[in-house]
Amino acid sequence: MFGLYNGIFQIKYLPKIKNHELVDSEKVAVEEVVDELPEESTEVESDEDVKADASLVKAIDTYRKIKELDKELTEKEQAALDQKCEEIRSREIVENDTVHEAVELVSDSKILMGPPSLTRFEKARIMGARALQLSLGAPPFIDIPENAITSLDIAMEELDQRVIPITIRRVNPNGDFQNIPLLSFK
Repeated sequence: MFGLYNGIFQIKYLPKIKNHELVDSEKVAVEEVVDELPEESTEVESDEDVKADASLVKAIDTYRKIKELDKELTEKEQAALDQKCEEIRSREIVENDTVHEAVELVSDSKILMGPPSLTRFEKARIMGARALQLSLGAPPFIDIPENAITSLDIAMEELDQRVIPITIRRVNPNGDFQNIPLLSFK
């Protein structure tokens, strides 16, 4: 059904040319396109079949365009290209869709992911969260220094002394993660 739609779409948007203006090779190409259109069927295809067919058709069209891009093909080369496209069309589609379950990587005070120190982004996130807590009335974990003017100054000092009870979660692209206590960083 999807192939029929593509065929009709391509024919509908072909330029309006009278038959006598077409070169013989173009007439043959247009006739082949019309002949290749599948007859309408009453079967309902699943979405997965339509997606697989669409990606296969797109891959074959792209392959054909790349081969035809450089030069005009002779009849022998065109036949070889058609045979190769048919070979691609007949290949089995292999799908490897294994689900990876995220796993926590555990090590005794050893950092397995990322640098051994806090990144600037982790520092900024920790200081911002702690400064917000302090500005909303949370008690500080250290004696407030005399030169501290804002809650951000207090949060920076708490981070330097490593007294904030926080754990950093570093995540790999596959979902695996490691929870690292703040005291484990250098």
